[in-house]
Amino acid sequence: MVNKTLYFSLFVFLGGCSYGVLSTFVKKAYEKGFVFQDVIQSQFFFGWVLLLLLMLLFSRNRVTKKQMITLMLVGITTSLTGMFYYLSLQTIQASLAIILLFQFTWVGVLIESIVNRTLPSKEKVISVIILFIGTLLSGGFFGSESFYWEKNGVFFGLCSAITFALFIFFSGRVETNVPTITRSFMMTSGALLFLFIILTPSFLINGSLSDGLWLYGVPLGVFGVVLPVIFFAYGAPKINSGLATILGASELPVAVIMSMLVLHEAVTFLQWVGVFIILVGIALPQFNVLKKQPLQV
Repeated sequence: MVNKTLYFSLFVFLGGCSYGVLSTFVKKAYEKGFVFQDVIQSQFFFGWVLLLLLMLLFSRNRVTKKQMITLMLVGITTSLTGMFYYLSLQTIQASLAIILLFQFTWVGVLIESIVNRTLPSKEKVISVIILFIGTLLSGGFFGSESFYWEKNGVFFGLCSAITFALFIFFSGRVETNVPTITRSFMMTSGALLFLFIILTPSFLINGSLSDGLWLYGVPLGVFGVVLPVIFFAYGAPKINSGLATILGASELPVAVIMSMLVLHEAVTFLQWVGVFIILVGIALPQFNVLKKQPLQV
């Protein structure tokens, strides 16, 4: 039997990988003329529908009113992350938006340290530094000739980092006794309700769905809601939140690879170096786990 920490770490890693697919579908949706509000709401709507089906089929568990409200509040952090990130993309370059989002790595480690009232381990600090360097390289920071800053875009990008770090932190701590699928459905319900309140679900009646929005909303719902929420809900409670945050950095390498394969964007040598460095930063804490807890046969 494999090491339990590595086993649950794999699910968190896969959750991060799922988020890496989103930017490709969002760019495709924008190219077709769909607007920010319709794209993000369709993502969470189709994700909610799929989770509802999964819950009805496999997880008909009752939850208390307190559990439902708490999980729905946690879910708001996921919708806020998407909102802030997509808003930042409207005014700044995608490479800069990704770099800002990836500040969640050190924000998450900081949150864990404050809550636990302990300093982060040497391995986590080194890993975060490595991830930051890798993010700058893979995000195209050094290869861009026209890198520009816009205060609103930078603000929204940093907000997305904070809310994503909060989502990972709470995923590992809040109502962890609730079955994974039910827990994921409740969180997504909170996210969708929040979006419907502040943005108004006009995509349901304005003809966007019949114009093809569902072609992007469904995969966005799968990779941006169903898979990551389930993976984080299942794996994050079994490992510490700092390690979960570091594993979530798997998003960027996948985003770079998807941009190359699907969008046919050029990926420079420095970006590939950055991808490799990020993978090293993710793997570093795992080696420490193996030293403390050898593989079980």
